[in-house]
Amino acid sequence: MQYQGTGGKRKSSSDGPRLSSVATAIRLLRAFDGNDVEIGVSDLAKRLGIAKSTAHRLASTLVSEGLLGQSAQTGRYRLGIGLFTLGSIVRLQFDLWSGARSLLTDLRKATGENVRLALRDAENIVFLHDFESPQMVRLRSSTGQIKPAFCTAEGHCLIAHLGESELTNLLAIPRQQRTPQTLIDETAIRDRLEMVRQNGYSVEDEESEDGTRCIAAPVRQADGGIVASIGLAGPRLRMKKRLFPSLIPQVTSVANQISRQMGYHH
Repeated sequence: MQYQGTGGKRKSSSDGPRLSSVATAIRLLRAFDGNDVEIGVSDLAKRLGIAKSTAHRLASTLVSEGLLGQSAQTGRYRLGIGLFTLGSIVRLQFDLWSGARSLLTDLRKATGENVRLALRDAENIVFLHDFESPQMVRLRSSTGQIKPAFCTAEGHCLIAHLGESELTNLLAIPRQQRTPQTLIDETAIRDRLEMVRQNGYSVEDEESEDGTRCIAAPVRQADGGIVASIGLAGPRLRMKKRLFPSLIPQVTSVANQISRQMGYHH
């Protein structure tokens, strides 16, 4: 557990060409400025000042990733649906931030513990925001920190409602014992996720970090899909189990309020 209280890697010789290709691919996407809905490969090569073969290779790669589309009739390229998906994620993050900030800071003030907003990234979670406790002894605030989903309260809320195929694929990824309390057995994890589905919240008791407890609840968007989770985390010495009956409703209430702001009504 990390509390607050009273040399980089050397670049590989092959990094240059790879980074150059990435930069050129970005320039290629930016060539679609709104005036030209579709652009041919020859025109792309001319605008970017690169060989036609290079433009074709980059465009083909972007098509395969869904970032570009290609007309079957003309062979010309257009921006792909994958960019819309990425943009939707960015918009979701802004919507979450604008609607959640005051509620999250109020929860921190009411409880005196860290309040976190987490999103799922494949088998992990990432803290989009982590509002640090005002207490002298507190968890270190780590916005942007990445943790495994399988052993965190926020992660449980984010994966509990996955479809069976997606959950099976996620649980097929090797897991490491982070603390003596970490559940790594698949059956035990599935049982925990079933409890989350039934209760509408998750409680983590030193499963991802020694000495740390967390209570989390899911945030839903308009269609009912879970897009984030709210976590209340603190040191075991303060987050006593006898306090859980009063803390859990506070966390779920904030998660529900943010869900309503996202358009969810149940």
